[in-house]
Amino acid sequence: MSKKIQAIRGMNDLLPGQSALWQYFESHVRTLMQRYGYDEIRTPIVEQTALFARSIGEVTDIVEKEMYTFEDRNGDSLSLRPEGTAGCVRATMEHGLLHNQIQRLWYQGPMFRHERPQKGRYRQFHQVGVETYGLEGPDIDAELILLTARLWKQLGLFEHVTLELNSLGSSEARAAYRDILVAYFEQHYEVLDEDSRRRFSTNPLRILDSKNPDMAPMLAEAPQLLDHLDEASRDHFERLTAILEMAGIEYRINPRLVRGLDYYSRTVFEWTTTALGSQGTVCAGGRYDALVEQLGGKPTSAVGFAMGVERLILLLETLELVPQDATPPLDVYLLGMDETATRAALLLGERLRDRLPACRLQVHCGGGSFKSQIKKADKSGARLALLLGEDELTHDQITLKFLREEREQQRVAQSELVETLEHLLADA
Repeated sequence: MSKKIQAIRGMNDLLPGQSALWQYFESHVRTLMQRYGYDEIRTPIVEQTALFARSIGEVTDIVEKEMYTFEDRNGDSLSLRPEGTAGCVRATMEHGLLHNQIQRLWYQGPMFRHERPQKGRYRQFHQVGVETYGLEGPDIDAELILLTARLWKQLGLFEHVTLELNSLGSSEARAAYRDILVAYFEQHYEVLDEDSRRRFSTNPLRILDSKNPDMAPMLAEAPQLLDHLDEASRDHFERLTAILEMAGIEYRINPRLVRGLDYYSRTVFEWTTTALGSQGTVCAGGRYDALVEQLGGKPTSAVGFAMGVERLILLLETLELVPQDATPPLDVYLLGMDETATRAALLLGERLRDRLPACRLQVHCGGGSFKSQIKKADKSGARLALLLGEDELTHDQITLKFLREEREQQRVAQSELVETLEHLLADA
């Protein structure tokens, strides 16, 4: 007997019982993006490996250890996308969307990283992302934060998340700060763990993001980038925080917030929560003004964010904020007593869907006894069962059976069925 094939570890099925909550979340996102005037973009899951190496950085953990990379039949190196920003930049450049234009874009879909699966972190995971181009002031940075804050309020999460802010300054200021930081770490090299020593010569700023408690006292005394910002970046950051304060958005300045991707500059931010243990970041982003030029385009201001859908779904479940109507039950279960009645029921179902577009109606298929069909009608959660048999067909009628109320079943003429259902469903 052949071995049973199972899903790849860290790549999970989304079953019908779970998908309703995802649809609830996604519908909030889609409506919110439309209200803010953002347009959806959909990019391929597979891109050239060079795109991610040039944008994310060849010495990052993502490119070095986590990407799913393979050669296709032409010998080209391709990778499953580990994040959405690089592909979005490639698409907007390729199709001429950045030339003297402002773009506000959003996307959603699966991303892929080969890392150790754990609760809230998977090898195939899903993100909602926003990318904006052609806007250089702090007002667009603020709008993205206000947009995410509005989403948290709509989902009931606002009281359970914290906004953390930092500025990475210009590339010149960051290079000068890097030298200062390296000199500091050289004095405390014996305290660095193995991972930090590996980053010491490649990406020392990432050492600041270490969660190793043994390094915490040393990192707390490390020089802070905010003290070494260029004047323009400092002004940008102060104007951003002023807008947030006017809007009533509380924030915490986190000097150790550096983000893991090489393309960030100036504003970086994260929304974090303490409700999920170590997997505390649910949304993160910032400004990446150099990336378009880095990928061969003209200098273009850019800022965006990405939020992890799995973590946000987990947060909604953990805080018991899942709405009861995330999976609305059926209104009507329509069944035929025999083959002739089933054919008539299928056609009647189509007519009812034409006349009652808001009605959630399912027609029984697969035959079976009257008793078994009624059991399935009851299990469906529908409020009403419509019974169609030989006698009903003969008299052009239908029987209404109330599945959730102590009411006598009744017969109505099919010509009066739409009006009857409208009245009954309006009272539900």
